[in-house]
Amino acid sequence: QVQLVESGGGLVQPGGSLRLSCAASGSIFSINAMGWYRQAPGKQRELVAAITSGGRTNYADSVKGRFTISRDNAKNAVYLQMNSLEPEDTAVYYCNANVPSRIVSQSYDIWGQGTQVTVSS
Repeated sequence: QVQLVESGGGLVQPGGSLRLSCAASGSIFSINAMGWYRQAPGKQRELVAAITSGGRTNYADSVKGRFTISRDNAKNAVYLQMNSLEPEDTAVYYCNANVPSRIVSQSYDIWGQGTQVTVSS
């Protein structure tokens, strides 16, 4: 059973930086895309950034130029470097991994437990 373990959340002042880490553990054969989602109070969960197994990235418009997603396939880990943080970035951030299922041509998502990021002066 694959599990995602997150770390790096916390409280930071506007303009500051945080680095989120997420590592997959368990019986891992392969992982397709990995990513970070966030959910702020009263809002739907949204994709922040995603990265494929080959390193292609995609970002939400609101974080482009400020956040950087990266991946270490050898460690089955994904990271989110968050710079120039704004109060609007305050949310619970969730790690996500898309993994192959036991059924050919199908896959499913695994989610971390979420880590709180609070940007406040």
